[in-house]
Amino acid sequence: MTRESLIEIIKRKQSLLCVGLDTDLEKIPGFLKQNFDNPVLEFNRRIIKATADIAVAFKINTAFYESQGEEGWKNLIETIKLIPEDILIIADAKRADIGNTSKMYAKAFFEKMNADAVTVAPYMGMDSVKPFLEYKNKWIIILALTSNIGSKDFQYLPVDRAGTKLYEKVLETSSSWGNINNTMFVVGATHPEDFKSIRQIVPQHFLLVPGIGAQGGDLQQVLKHGLISDYGLLINSSRGIIYASNGEDFDSAARKKALELIYKIRKIIKF
Repeated sequence: MTRESLIEIIKRKQSLLCVGLDTDLEKIPGFLKQNFDNPVLEFNRRIIKATADIAVAFKINTAFYESQGEEGWKNLIETIKLIPEDILIIADAKRADIGNTSKMYAKAFFEKMNADAVTVAPYMGMDSVKPFLEYKNKWIIILALTSNIGSKDFQYLPVDRAGTKLYEKVLETSSSWGNINNTMFVVGATHPEDFKSIRQIVPQHFLLVPGIGAQGGDLQQVLKHGLISDYGLLINSSRGIIYASNGEDFDSAARKKALELIYKIRKIIKF
């Protein structure tokens, strides 16, 4: 998917919503497990159907599928097939390794699974990320400042005498590996105070923003300091949407939660 296509979808749907499909077999409604041979896929099918018209992206956290072994991988692939063409498909895999290994990761997610984007870890440097950038109309989403509590263990460490933080160095360096048409960055909503300085480093790149829902990120501050002329933000919510209800109404409850987030966004910005 091109940047132009993504922006057009955002405008048409008046939405920045990315729905995270962190589907946990232990958390999905019990009636699905009782009545369906493949409850995970049925859960995903209903969530996708309930939110596809208002979401601009779905983020599939691959760990929740890998943990189920062979069946999980099949569910991941089948879930991707359920997602309409006008939605960005993100494989949240956090991959990157030496060049030939990254080449195989890129082939797996871009060729075999047909994802539009994959999250990558920048720690091993440019050669570990380059194979992902060789695909046309595909995106890499580089981990920069994550939403978890432990992000402060390393990501805020100063790396020079000027006090540049590690995550700032990651943004500065890795932004030159690709460009604004194939590279995004993960920046957690739990760090709203940093969005202003982040935009000084990467003023035009799209940011994938987790942490708004269950982690309690500050949506208003994220939009205030992270928004750019062509939006440049994908606001992700996973648990807060897909587990809104544990009953037979889980899909309608998920839609309701998704709409609540979209309405909050629309009150702050105009599309």
